[in-house]
Amino acid sequence: MPTLAINNFNLVCTLLGGFVILFGLVSYLVRGKMYISEALPSLLFGTVFEQAGLFRPTIYGTTTEDITREFTRLVLGVQLVLAGVQLPGKYLWHEWMSLAMLLGPVMTTMWVVSALIIYLCMPNLTYVSFKGRFAEKSIAEPLRNLISAESGANDGFGYPFLFLALYILRDKGTAIARDWIVETILYEIILSIAYGAVIGYIAMRTLHYAKEKNMVDDESFVLFVFALALFIVGTAGLVGTDDLLACFVAGNVFTCDWFRAETEDDSLQAALDMILNVAMFTWIGTVVPWSDFNTPEIPVWRFVIMAVAILVFRRLPAVLVMYKAIPRIENFREAIFAGFFGPIGVGAIFYLSVLLETLATYTQTEQVVYIAKVAPLVIYFLVVSSVIVHGISIPALVLGPTVPRTLSRSLTQLGNVTARQFSTFSRSVTIVEREPELRITHRNVVTSRNEAEELDNIYVIDIANREEGDKSITVGRSSGSVP
Repeated sequence: MPTLAINNFNLVCTLLGGFVILFGLVSYLVRGKMYISEALPSLLFGTVFEQAGLFRPTIYGTTTEDITREFTRLVLGVQLVLAGVQLPGKYLWHEWMSLAMLLGPVMTTMWVVSALIIYLCMPNLTYVSFKGRFAEKSIAEPLRNLISAESGANDGFGYPFLFLALYILRDKGTAIARDWIVETILYEIILSIAYGAVIGYIAMRTLHYAKEKNMVDDESFVLFVFALALFIVGTAGLVGTDDLLACFVAGNVFTCDWFRAETEDDSLQAALDMILNVAMFTWIGTVVPWSDFNTPEIPVWRFVIMAVAILVFRRLPAVLVMYKAIPRIENFREAIFAGFFGPIGVGAIFYLSVLLETLATYTQTEQVVYIAKVAPLVIYFLVVSSVIVHGISIPALVLGPTVPRTLSRSLTQLGNVTARQFSTFSRSVTIVEREPELRITHRNVVTSRNEAEELDNIYVIDIANREEGDKSITVGRSSGSVP
């Protein structure tokens, strides 16, 4: 006799799958028109999911901290390999000066400023390092690449700052410098860079040989980067070195012109990155300790002041002061952008997990117990604040005064479309609207409407938001059937 099976796994699959479906149906509107990434909606969904009592991770026989640590490792490992691959070849070598400034003086200043703010706002709390990861596509390519490279590298370079604080807490005298230099700088950082470079080079040469000899099919070729990320996360984790930094270095050593050309039109990497973000921020939404943000010991106003001060002062002043020494930041406007848009995200949650795991091995003094109790509150509040602030900043600046007009024009445009007809041209597609007629070049030859519907990438033109007299157009890709 059929019975209902309302268990945790079925609920998770139903709700997460339903959210991804619904978000996918409006993803172009949310991401392409409103400039909101998937992080903010996913975080909100996870929060509602957990507050409604529909998710119980502890039934799987492990703690949420264990799941969070391994989940963030996996997500960051894959995303950092992808970030390295998407940069130009040998980018880390060519742009070492800009990266050295951002990862040296700027990052150190961020650490000191954040430590001071947390010390002033959180009584008796020793500082722990946190970093985020961010990429914004609506900026000049040189600055975009620099932000992407710094974001990937600082997810790995957070180790020296985190463990310096931990060694100060545990050791005394010269033991602090000894352990920090040997265990962190040499073993965690230098070894991971060397390991990532070697694995990335071997992977690149091996895949190139297999492709030349026609030994690898298209599906395996595209998935190679994902498998490489899993391999590095696992092997670097086995030897206890910095797997995140190794992933990023390997990705950039691996990338080259022929691989970028082969995968230029492939959307799997972007789709994989999005689904990882959705899953990760949904999980974060379910584990945020909302009820602990306002207690008699630490009232909520302390968290608010701390978050505002850190978002404003931890990065922006340092970049503004030092941007003239950073070759890839060309002017004051770019310095403001690079300084403000440095979100605190998945990397912060990962380092929190490392912190808690390490503190569990220390002598449980009153100070260690207090740090283990308050640090998750600080990090989670900063992550939520950053996701909200940076998630709505671009829409507020770009769309604020134009949203009513944009929606009105889009609906009017939708109502005026009478037909879209595909005609045969030599290596081209024509999309015919009532007003005006637009032609764009496409690499596929279309001979019929049915054939057009089978194309994976149909280039369409968006004219809904064009101002009167504006001759510019927005070109994007549309997957699936043709209306």
